[in-house]
Amino acid sequence: MKSHYRVVVIGGGVVGCSVLYHLAKFGWKDVCLLERSVLTAGSSWHAAGGVHALNADPNMAALQAYTIDLLSEIEKESGQNIGLHMTGGLTLAGTPERWEWLQAAYRVFQSIGIEDCHLMTPEEAQKTCPIMSTEGVLGALWADREGYVDTTGTVHAYAIAARQRGAEYHEHTKVEELIQTADGWQVVTDKGTITCEHVVNAAGLWAKQVGRMAGVELPVSPLKHHYLISDTIPELEQLDFEVPMTVDLEGFTYLRQDQKGVLLGIYEINHEHWAMDGAPWDYGMELFQEQTDRIENELILGFERYPALQEVGVKTWVNGAFTFSPDGNPLVGPVPGMRGYWCACAVMAGFLQGGGVGKSLAEWMIHGEAEADVWSMDVARYGTWAENKEYIRQTTGQFYSRRFVMTYPNEQLPAGRPLKMAPAHDAMTEAGCKWGNSWDLETPLYFAPKGFEETPTLKRSNAFDIVAEECRVAREEVGLLDISGFSRYEVTGPNAEAWLDRLMASKLPKPGRARLAPMLAENGRLKGDLTVFNWGDGTWWIMGSYYLRQWHMRWFNDHLEDGVHVRDLGEEMYGFSLSGPNSLKVIEKVTHQDVGALPFMGCGNFDIGLLRCKVGRLSVTGELGYEVHCRAGDHIALRRLLLEAGAGAGLKEIGFNAMLSLRLEKSFGIWSAEFTQDRTAAMTGMDRWIDWSKDHFIGHGAALAEKEGNGPGQLLVTLEVDAEDADASGYEPIWRGTDKIGFVTSGGYGHTMGKSYAMALIDRDAAAEGTDLSVHVVGVERAAKVIPASPYDPNGAAMRP
Repeated sequence: MKSHYRVVVIGGGVVGCSVLYHLAKFGWKDVCLLERSVLTAGSSWHAAGGVHALNADPNMAALQAYTIDLLSEIEKESGQNIGLHMTGGLTLAGTPERWEWLQAAYRVFQSIGIEDCHLMTPEEAQKTCPIMSTEGVLGALWADREGYVDTTGTVHAYAIAARQRGAEYHEHTKVEELIQTADGWQVVTDKGTITCEHVVNAAGLWAKQVGRMAGVELPVSPLKHHYLISDTIPELEQLDFEVPMTVDLEGFTYLRQDQKGVLLGIYEINHEHWAMDGAPWDYGMELFQEQTDRIENELILGFERYPALQEVGVKTWVNGAFTFSPDGNPLVGPVPGMRGYWCACAVMAGFLQGGGVGKSLAEWMIHGEAEADVWSMDVARYGTWAENKEYIRQTTGQFYSRRFVMTYPNEQLPAGRPLKMAPAHDAMTEAGCKWGNSWDLETPLYFAPKGFEETPTLKRSNAFDIVAEECRVAREEVGLLDISGFSRYEVTGPNAEAWLDRLMASKLPKPGRARLAPMLAENGRLKGDLTVFNWGDGTWWIMGSYYLRQWHMRWFNDHLEDGVHVRDLGEEMYGFSLSGPNSLKVIEKVTHQDVGALPFMGCGNFDIGLLRCKVGRLSVTGELGYEVHCRAGDHIALRRLLLEAGAGAGLKEIGFNAMLSLRLEKSFGIWSAEFTQDRTAAMTGMDRWIDWSKDHFIGHGAALAEKEGNGPGQLLVTLEVDAEDADASGYEPIWRGTDKIGFVTSGGYGHTMGKSYAMALIDRDAAAEGTDLSVHVVGVERAAKVIPASPYDPNGAAMRP
């Protein structure tokens, strides 16, 4: 073991070994891995080792597909047998709602490139798994690329292949302390101190402690997880094939063959946390006593689904710990504010996702960006509020218990909520507000009559008419929307303007004006769809999506220069927007200043009643609108003031569900739907805001090369969909005849126009207006047509009266 490496990876499980392998594969040879015990000691050795191609997140699905392809490569490269069995896989549906969901999911999988799957009848499914009872099964989804591996062999294959490429790994080397230095890190071990530029926390069950060594409190917790391995099953002995990986969603179980018996795993509704502050250092190859009383209901369902289990014994019980994040996805990437400290933690499906995690983190470390859009596993998707132990307990437990429970897109889950509430929250609740959640903040969805409860559904919900009325108010009168859920960053300092000019691809606004501003990475892909405000006194604001606060602040700080100060105002500034033709009438009643003189995209400081507010004339609804920003302590007073002023102008409170419908009618894209970090400005139409007269903004070279080349292969368009009782939502496939030519980025119902719309990325040669296409909506094929952007008020007259 040397005294200095470029990178030290802490943790010798499948994820740590994958990170080590990919760093070496991509050219960084001066890297080592430290394991306090032996490779696999922790969760890896007792994991079930399942691999699955299916994931509703297209980027996660792509990383899983990469892992599956990689497994046979590392086996060949290392010479280590990994025991790969590609048996195929079944996912069973046992309720009409689940069968509908599975049919919709099948089309989404088609959309994101998983072509080797198809729907099955219960009878067809039973032929692939003869020991399965089909009682209650309505249908199934088959996937070719599913199976399992030998977990110990796979970890060693990664490690051996990494070592063959020049990397090192050292077992029985415990990390005891991490000390940040001006040049990187000192890694203090029981065998001496190592210096390095980068540290990777891939410590699995010990990720919490390794985080705390650096002053980082990671939102992770281990939970116990059961599976059993049966004795030999006579029916399996008679088969000349292995039964597939089978997931019984209503039974909370998964099954695969194990020699001539089966492994039956359970996601217990009655979950149990363990060692929330991290596993004991001397823990490693141990298991817990099985808790059959805790899993009795799921066991009964499993033994009913596979009656052969009732005739044989249990050879082995496994009750071991795995680490989970609040949403079940990994925590990967550079920790904001902790230079050179990287996470590769909470990868509960390590043998399925470990290859993709290792690839993405190595790319990120070496090139500054991962190839894929890794937002869904970026450590920056959580803020410091997620460090709270009770929050972690509630959310990780909720995820675990709901692992196989169907979740609807309009369903609001309770764990970890309410957390942060705008000051007027209670008054808005009394007024009928139904709340959603963005990052840590409660955000208004819509306002409903007392006693109303929304029914979870894949289709249009019973809140449809409520949202329709809120859309009417915003189009015909004036809607009041709490916009505390927008992010705000203050930029000041003598070099603020020059820094912003380099960071943003657009022109900067003149004093007293605002401007839409795409922000690009060096590779030309999007890093933000932002709005820049020039308040005219040397102070600038950047506004964007609230849940990206940690992510954007990391980007700002990584590119910060002398003479520039950036401050996140998310805990200080709140506000409301007015949208609709009567907006000006309302705001004029509460200010002595000439707010009517404010031009479209103008901004300034105004006295609003007794409050001193920042006001911008802009709207995401496509109507005349004003955003009024106030101090947190003024939020209650501002709401009261505007409600009183709007009493005679038809003012009513609205929520974000209405805003999302209104913005679709204007073809306004949003982040995480139309705009993502794996797409370019030209693909999404954001290039119309680029200032091509300047060549010093980040990403200029790549954006110009795309502009001067053949252009993007896909373009963002608006579709009118012949829908009935459901609307597209995202990632549904779009067809021209039998050719798949794109996918939906977002969709919904346009209440003003009375039509169902979708925004979509489709092949360039199908993007002409008037092109007839089709799209699957909740699994049913519907006719669709490419229409001109902004079906409502295409000339923008309503925004500029």
